[in-house]
Amino acid sequence: MSPSDLARLIARAEQVLTRLESALPAPPEPPDWRATAYRWRRRNGIGRLEAVHHPHRIRLADLKNIDDQKQRLVQNTRQFVAGRSANNVLLTGARGTGKSSLVKAALNAFARKGLRLIEVERNDLIDLPEIVDLVAGRPERFVVFCDDLSFEASDPAYKALKSALDGSIAGTPENLLIYATSNRRHLMPEFMGENLEMQRGEGGEIHPGETTEEKVSFSERFGLWLSFYPFDQDHYLAICAHWLQEFGLSAAQAESARGEALQWALTRGARSGRVAWQFARDYAGRTAAKK
Repeated sequence: MSPSDLARLIARAEQVLTRLESALPAPPEPPDWRATAYRWRRRNGIGRLEAVHHPHRIRLADLKNIDDQKQRLVQNTRQFVAGRSANNVLLTGARGTGKSSLVKAALNAFARKGLRLIEVERNDLIDLPEIVDLVAGRPERFVVFCDDLSFEASDPAYKALKSALDGSIAGTPENLLIYATSNRRHLMPEFMGENLEMQRGEGGEIHPGETTEEKVSFSERFGLWLSFYPFDQDHYLAICAHWLQEFGLSAAQAESARGEALQWALTRGARSGRVAWQFARDYAGRTAAKK
């Protein structure tokens, strides 16, 4: 091959490589480590940490009637940001009672001490090893937050989270914990048949009891369990009064709104902190409009 032929071949190869590079997705930009909250997002097959520049600024003082749960989560988080040992946390129970709000409030309370929050959707939990590698060695303290978590037995995210908690050969870095919320205590569906003495498992399984044990052991991988319960009427009204005053109404105005607050809860079919906050937003907005 002559030198001119070789030069043309090299030029053609460079053109092909240039076209291939233009067709490939660009590598993700490094995270903005100045932020306090992040979302894990996957685009074009590549995961990245996206900074949340305006996180929900709820305060611990805004969360009423969950004092025990609040104290235990705050203590666990305080240990974590101080570099001491702490546990992964599972928050379970009735909807709208402050599970996810408590995690956000903990971020608000400890962000100046180095706490950072990474929100990960259930389907993206398979990327946990990537997240672990990304934050390992950073000076900040990271909480991976999984909201409204539940699984089916065949869910690949289930195995990824199970390994990340304590079942992988690669240890979890000391600057990372997992906080998860769920309406299910054991995170997976449970069936009446699992409580019966069956001779044969469903689908021909020989030892169905072992499957049940696996479901229970999964939630036990969280070192700290916090349970949340539905609010009674007095607790619900107290939360309504708190939020009405936060929205600028007087104590007397909040007291006069009790009847409408109860009617609001009746139409929603629930008494919870979320319902109380939604009522207060509506009532305060209507009151301001009248003024």
